[in-house]
Amino acid sequence: MTGMKSEEVTLTIYDTQTDEYIPLKTGEPKEQYLTSVSWDPSNRYVYVGVLNRGQDHLQMNQYDAKTGLLVKTLFEETSSSWVEPQHPLAFLPKHPEQFIYQTDRDGYNQLYLYSNQGQLIRHLGFQDVVVTDFQGFNDKGTKAFYIGAVNQGMERHLFEVDLQHGKTTQLTQTHGTHTASMSKSGRYILDQYSNLSSPNEIQIIKTKNKQVTNILSSKNPFLNQINLPKIEFKTFMAADGTTPLNARITYPSNFDSNKQYPVMAYLYGGSHAQLVTDKWLGGVGFFDLYMAQNGYLVFTLDNRGSDARGRDFTRVTHRRLGEVEMADQLVGINYLKSLSYVDSERMGIFGWSFGGFMSSSMMTKHNDIFKAAVAGGPVMDWKYYEIMYGERYMDTPEENPEGYEKASLLNKTDRLNGHLLIIHGAQDPVVVQQHSMAFIQKCIEGGKQVDYFLYPQHEHNVLGKDRIHMYDKIAKYFNLYLK
Repeated sequence: MTGMKSEEVTLTIYDTQTDEYIPLKTGEPKEQYLTSVSWDPSNRYVYVGVLNRGQDHLQMNQYDAKTGLLVKTLFEETSSSWVEPQHPLAFLPKHPEQFIYQTDRDGYNQLYLYSNQGQLIRHLGFQDVVVTDFQGFNDKGTKAFYIGAVNQGMERHLFEVDLQHGKTTQLTQTHGTHTASMSKSGRYILDQYSNLSSPNEIQIIKTKNKQVTNILSSKNPFLNQINLPKIEFKTFMAADGTTPLNARITYPSNFDSNKQYPVMAYLYGGSHAQLVTDKWLGGVGFFDLYMAQNGYLVFTLDNRGSDARGRDFTRVTHRRLGEVEMADQLVGINYLKSLSYVDSERMGIFGWSFGGFMSSSMMTKHNDIFKAAVAGGPVMDWKYYEIMYGERYMDTPEENPEGYEKASLLNKTDRLNGHLLIIHGAQDPVVVQQHSMAFIQKCIEGGKQVDYFLYPQHEHNVLGKDRIHMYDKIAKYFNLYLK
């Protein structure tokens, strides 16, 4: 857990011809992360990103595959918050002495062309596009392709970049979320996409003349089968007054603006997650639809700290998890409370994992808003979280005692108000059960009532047929207190 002794990892090469094991000499201290592991095209070298335990200093090193010895450090990357290498190096097929490296050091996760001597040849980024899926090169090795997040993270499109000049072209145009790929010849694009109103479109695009051949156009699968609620995108200004935030409202079936409805706010709010995107149904889950069909207005907002919006959007939460995120969520909640058709006395909130942390935080730190909440697998104190994730965002408890104190919910149970249901998987290796058990014990000591349900055979997520049981329990809990 954060602040405790960490693992000591060794990266070892096994030679299938000599039956030798060659450990790479990655140096001291042993509490380090070995990332972005990549073979050189010649098979003589291995490239490794050596990241310190504090995760704010990366060295991209080259090692001899026969001896395990360090050859050289190609470059270094540092940050006042964290460095987060997530991808191996991609060597150019026609120029094996050059490779693509991905980083968000200049604001957005983008491509950088390097030589194997560590020289930066060219930044291949384009505007504020966030690279989400690097797809490789054309057969001539002159161009690279990737899927990038655009329109404030709402859409995904295919891009082409010329490696020699850096010229970038957006290859897909229809608004929405595209999973597209280029043929090796560069003559055709296989494009599959959806958006809020289109379930699934598959087409072939000729790059030369943009001619489109439609392969499949799916109809609304719910047409004439269920009463599909209205789904609408919203944009709000974050609590800082300058940053736009994406949100989504799923209206109750047969919505009547002259009536008043209960609310279920569904949220996550943490890093590497995005709930609101321009794809079929706007990213709405079936449980959201079910609650809307049963008379709830369902609201979701991606606060600062969530994914696909760039470095500064994410790193504003550094050392103070839960603070900025809640401030942004409250912007959306206050909007809902201003609506004549929202019953502000019947508002509930639901989230899992980081979302469970957020739901529990709302019921303690802002305890006059929600009448009921469900917190699944919730983080109750970041000192109980594992080292890599916890220390990346919060540093160690010794380095950031004030941040840990503010984020902890174990010292705030006296503020608990309303009805809180905590759900936990008894086998959870991610958010260990110690989180919820410690919170419940504090509630008992303080005379606070809290509801608790355990899934004995499940880990961090309740999967399979038991998930139906879980959603049924959550729906009934909200119906009990909000209907």
